[in-house]
Amino acid sequence: MTKIEEREKAIRKIWAANALMQVLKLEIEEIREGKATLSMPIDFEIHTNHWLGVHGGALATLADSACGIACASVGKIAQTLNMNINYISNTRSMNRVFATAEIVHDGQSTINLRVKINDDVDTLMCDASAVYFVSGNLDDMKV
Repeated sequence: MTKIEEREKAIRKIWAANALMQVLKLEIEEIREGKATLSMPIDFEIHTNHWLGVHGGALATLADSACGIACASVGKIAQTLNMNINYISNTRSMNRVFATAEIVHDGQSTINLRVKINDDVDTLMCDASAVYFVSGNLDDMKV
């Protein structure tokens, strides 16, 4: 098994037990080295705001989760230091949204990422950037 396959197995095991991911129904779609794509189905009872659009907090959590998994894909345990999210449009389909996070700088103590959230008809909903603090090594954990 390659290093990225080992990491993906560990990541999926860790995140499968994460309560917030379960509540929001977040799913890991793809993990590649330095990149992760997650999806979230739109459940009107969970994910919408007063105006029946997707709640910004749910979208921010989706973006943040995708970033954390992208960091783990390079073997780093990291926590959010800062995230800036620009809400551009709401979804047109109300089926499922996708967040793709990609590392743009992989440093020893910080990781910078870029995240885009699109719906299933490719409407750009959010564009975000984030800085994460590296606190450990995933490869050292016994998962």
